[in-house]
Amino acid sequence: MSLGNQIAANLPFLRRYARALTGSQASGDALVRAMLEAVLSDTATAATLEGGRVPLYRAFTRIWESAGTGAGSATTSEHEAGAQRRLAAVPPPARQALLLTTLEDFTTGQAADIMSLTEAEIAALVAAAVAEIEAEQKTSVLIIEDEPLIAMQLEDLVGGLGHTICGTAATRTQAREVAAEAMPGLVLADIQLADGSSGLDAVDDILGHGSVPVIFITAYPERLLTGDRPEPTYLVTKPFQEATVRAAISQALFFQSGKPLY
Repeated sequence: MSLGNQIAANLPFLRRYARALTGSQASGDALVRAMLEAVLSDTATAATLEGGRVPLYRAFTRIWESAGTGAGSATTSEHEAGAQRRLAAVPPPARQALLLTTLEDFTTGQAADIMSLTEAEIAALVAAAVAEIEAEQKTSVLIIEDEPLIAMQLEDLVGGLGHTICGTAATRTQAREVAAEAMPGLVLADIQLADGSSGLDAVDDILGHGSVPVIFITAYPERLLTGDRPEPTYLVTKPFQEATVRAAISQALFFQSGKPLY
């Protein structure tokens, strides 16, 4: 495959990475263009790109570093805006290491090659990025669940992640009362509650007073996937695996934006 074809095949992925790294499609694309112009104007630089994605990302890294490594602000979606607010809090090298090993699925060794660091340094940067993001995500959680054992399990899980419990509710009325006292930063909700009331209605009550991400945890997912009303972004089916709930919580908080996620 020619060098031009190699670059063309990897260009969509590089643009995705540049956009996530800078926080802006315009800024990311501008840096990608600058890299391509450097390649076209210097045969020596072009020669370094032989070999696939790693040398391409390494060349982009040099351009990014020379242009300044701040994150931009222009985004095209609410989810992306929420993610970029959290990424912007992460120092640039750690942000880059995290994106290379997660979004772009490079190995630690490949990321080290791209950033001209050791694998140990990459691992430390990724750990620092994760810690920074998790610290940013700490919030209060309302659990709407009528099964006491499940409610206790969720409380332990949420507490283990470092969040606080602002309250638990087994009915729509209780959920409304808890939210009225302290608006939660996240809601975990069943849809069939103790007195026959609906977790859907309880969530609608809460969202009427402010935006908050919602994760539905239910044995009846088909009731939420009818196409008759807005469907949830985050839906966990009972019986659930705790790892699934943890992942949903991390995603919901990471991508949290100014609009409801339900």
